[in-house]
Amino acid sequence: MSDSDPSPGGSTDKSATPSSEADARLRGALPPDMAQRVRSARLKDGRAILVAEAGDLSKGARVELEAAMKLAVTRLDDVSEVHIALTADRQRRQIITVGSGKGGVGKSTLTTNLAVALARMGRKVGVIDGDIYGPSQPKLLGTEGERPVAQDDKLVAIESPHGVKVLSMGHLVAPGKALAWRGPMAGKALGQLVEADWGDTDILLIDLPPGTGDVQLSMMADSKPDGAILVSTPQDLALLDAARAGQLFEQGDVEIIGLVENMAGYECPKCGHISDPFGQGGVERFAQALEIPFLGRIPLTIETRLAGDKGVPPAVEDGKAGKPFHAVAERLARWLDTGAS
Repeated sequence: MSDSDPSPGGSTDKSATPSSEADARLRGALPPDMAQRVRSARLKDGRAILVAEAGDLSKGARVELEAAMKLAVTRLDDVSEVHIALTADRQRRQIITVGSGKGGVGKSTLTTNLAVALARMGRKVGVIDGDIYGPSQPKLLGTEGERPVAQDDKLVAIESPHGVKVLSMGHLVAPGKALAWRGPMAGKALGQLVEADWGDTDILLIDLPPGTGDVQLSMMADSKPDGAILVSTPQDLALLDAARAGQLFEQGDVEIIGLVENMAGYECPKCGHISDPFGQGGVERFAQALEIPFLGRIPLTIETRLAGDKGVPPAVEDGKAGKPFHAVAERLARWLDTGAS
């Protein structure tokens, strides 16, 4: 059989570049970090088709990757049309941080209840207690006294009684023991919690420590979050600290999903009168001024405090204390699915 004869099983396509040559040329047009994502590449009649792995990327990063790959491949002389197909063989967990800029504003309680509310919606959720020096998630999620096992050099997340996985330094050190760690050590510890074995979890909520220090910087550098929720009480002092936390996330190119006003009004359990010990509406006005979504208000209630002490978050039920958390969780779920809260 001559070279020009049809090959067995079909005719020779002279318009197509041999697959190995096309694959090498198309990969060669890409930066190394993009080329290693390519699973297959074809070139025929000036039409390039690349299949690339992008399951570990956020929605925004996938869009950027596709645009950058198209631009790079289009520069080849014999390419007139480029099609990019992004696959998701490696599922990337969405990482959402909950920060405040200061302590005492109920950030940990919000994180816990958002996680429980999302789990009740059918989401597979994990909570990371990023407050290395003052962990509270073991108590809030009813896992005090439990210790995670290690498998393949990774910690395995603990299953809480409420359908939410959790890991905290509170699971690894003796109760009440103070950690005298410098910032880099604390940042490394948080990284180990993020890289733990989270099973089929697809959303990780990170309960950040207060402030804008080494732990936050290390987290953004090593495990860049998809978005951040800011928590504040209504008074001006807390809002100033929340603004600083917001600036930190903006500098790290982390989208701010929205603001939550916590301890927004106190209803007397005896007479029903509502007072505002921390002011009223400050966070919503602050959000409007900065054009940041306002996600909702969480009132100050005895039920929420007692439930937290018992390790039974109010969001496990549909009662009055749990409804505000569910409302905020619904806004967060919408952002996770659509990018808009």
